[in-house]
Amino acid sequence: MSKILIIEDDPEIALLEKDYLEINGFAAEVIGDGTQALAALQERGYDLILLDLMLPGQNGYDICRQISETIDVPILMVTARTESADKIRGLGLGADDYIAKPFDPAELVARVKSHLSRYDRLTGSVRRGQNGEISIGDLTILPKSWKAYKGKAEIKFPNREFALLLFLAENPNIVFSKEQLFEKIWGFDYVGDSATVTVHIGRLREKIEDNPQNPQIIETVWGAGYRLNL
Repeated sequence: MSKILIIEDDPEIALLEKDYLEINGFAAEVIGDGTQALAALQERGYDLILLDLMLPGQNGYDICRQISETIDVPILMVTARTESADKIRGLGLGADDYIAKPFDPAELVARVKSHLSRYDRLTGSVRRGQNGEISIGDLTILPKSWKAYKGKAEIKFPNREFALLLFLAENPNIVFSKEQLFEKIWGFDYVGDSATVTVHIGRLREKIEDNPQNPQIIETVWGAGYRLNL
């Protein structure tokens, strides 16, 4: 049974989320404070996190950043803040998805199921053994061990970032649109918001390019999408 952590300080919303998740076969725990949630994450494992932005103490952005830096787990932001800048900031800090309040509980459950299924497929494909390292200049990608190195220094990636890099590296010199990349890596139909792909490409460039402002590995093909040059 998948275990979901709900980080939400509004008791009514937290109870709604918890009830619908449990009805659909998930185990759910509610914590209303970000600092307490971080402590709980160090003590016990969760399969997915529903994270509110407006929390007492540390806000949701800070919590998202700290989680994504230390734990590989899908993070879904659930918030009334729906401006594009808020979405881009959250995605840039490691969130996997953004659900606006008020939300349809059935849609929330569907998103949770989709992300858990996609996460399992991403990690499972590595355990099944995609053999052979990929070298691009001083960048080395090890699909089987889910690792990458720049020179001798290991690069840390959340699962979505690594999956995006690996997909591009296994399909070099081919242009993929944002829609294609979104559907391939996130595993559900593209809904018109390209921020997710754009943010993840930017984060990859910061980690693998010598000069992220003039990328040589992951190239933007204007009006078409992205291509990894090999």
